[in-house]
Amino acid sequence: MTMEWIRFILGTGLLVIGAVTFLAEIFGVFKFRYVLNRMQVAAMGDTLGIGASMAGLMILFGFRFVTLKLALVLVFLWCASPVSSPLISRLEYTVDEDLEKFCELDVAEREEK
Repeated sequence: MTMEWIRFILGTGLLVIGAVTFLAEIFGVFKFRYVLNRMQVAAMGDTLGIGASMAGLMILFGFRFVTLKLALVLVFLWCASPVSSPLISRLEYTVDEDLEKFCELDVAEREEK
């Protein structure tokens, strides 16, 4: 009986951490004005929020086939997010002509591209 309570408390705690992370991410996305700042907050929040939420669900479900599916979803998201975020930021870097207003750039490098 005590092992079930430990699993419940640990799983619920991780789900709460994930929910708080998502709420902080939502606040950050609406607070920042520039797209690269928003993207960084969203990427960091998704990685931590999804990781904590999925770990909490895996602990709550126990060792079942659903746990394997959740682990595979988590691995896919952890592999896709670090790839997509830099590509989107590179696109913003090459397309946005007013980027110097928002951040410090190496002008010589930008003119080469």
